[in-house]
Amino acid sequence: MEIKRRAKHMTSIGGQAIIEGVMMRGPENIGIAVRKSNGEIEKKVDIVDNFFSRSRFFKLPFIRGVKSLIESMVIGTKALMFSADLMEEEDLEDKDAPKEKSDIYIYLTVLFSLMASIVIFMIIPTAITSLFKKSIDNSILLNLVEGLIRVIIFLAYLIGISKIKDIRRTFEYHGAEHKTIHCYENREELTVENVKKYPILHPRCGTSFLFMVMIISIIVFSFFGWPNPIVRIITRILLFPVIGGISYEINKIIGRSDGAFARAVSYPGLMLQKYATTLEPDDEQIEVAIEALELVLVEDEDADKW
Repeated sequence: MEIKRRAKHMTSIGGQAIIEGVMMRGPENIGIAVRKSNGEIEKKVDIVDNFFSRSRFFKLPFIRGVKSLIESMVIGTKALMFSADLMEEEDLEDKDAPKEKSDIYIYLTVLFSLMASIVIFMIIPTAITSLFKKSIDNSILLNLVEGLIRVIIFLAYLIGISKIKDIRRTFEYHGAEHKTIHCYENREELTVENVKKYPILHPRCGTSFLFMVMIISIIVFSFFGWPNPIVRIITRILLFPVIGGISYEINKIIGRSDGAFARAVSYPGLMLQKYATTLEPDDEQIEVAIEALELVLVEDEDADKW
């Protein structure tokens, strides 16, 4: 009798590579696993329970995308700071537990990151494009040029930091995170040998989402012409949540499909992962990613469906 194979389980569980570790977010918990210099794996679990996660309003289409973007920045910053504190503690040979930064410090860091992103990816591209205003009279073409400049800056940034040794280590953990999620989605036991078989690229990666944001911004901004610089900058800042919401919904649809169209749309993001943000991990890095994922798994398989 032929054994019917279970369908692939597309999960909403996602993660982030941090310093010598991996953070995973599940439907109920946030799990962090970090490899210490003595070989031990330090683990930490936080419960996902706040006003935004409980409110139905923030689960509505488009609204959930904005919420997810901001929440991911906050959670990711906390996880990154936890791993940084752990490494700093080891350097100082301090036996005490790492001191966590206050929520105010976290939110100020996220706010600064948002402001820096607005300057680098919005104000600078629009300022450079303004130099072409005399030779390009078409507002749609100007928005296209601005978008291309934004994408070039983004790619240059990623490729540039990928040359830094410590960042390359982080990109290896990023690959370990993807491989582990692939293994879980294919319903295989989470072992190092099983995880090693899977690719380092994943269509529902945050890198692909950011690239989608870049593309959607070109389309959305084109509807608003090419007003004066002040109006242009204000419009781009105000439309950022709209673009994030639209990009999230498109990623949501693409992530549910293995069809030719979904593969074609996700291809640029996958190539960005391949050449800029993911590298093949070693066995120890995979082990850390497995530990992080196991911290967020729940009994109800439907709870983490994409």
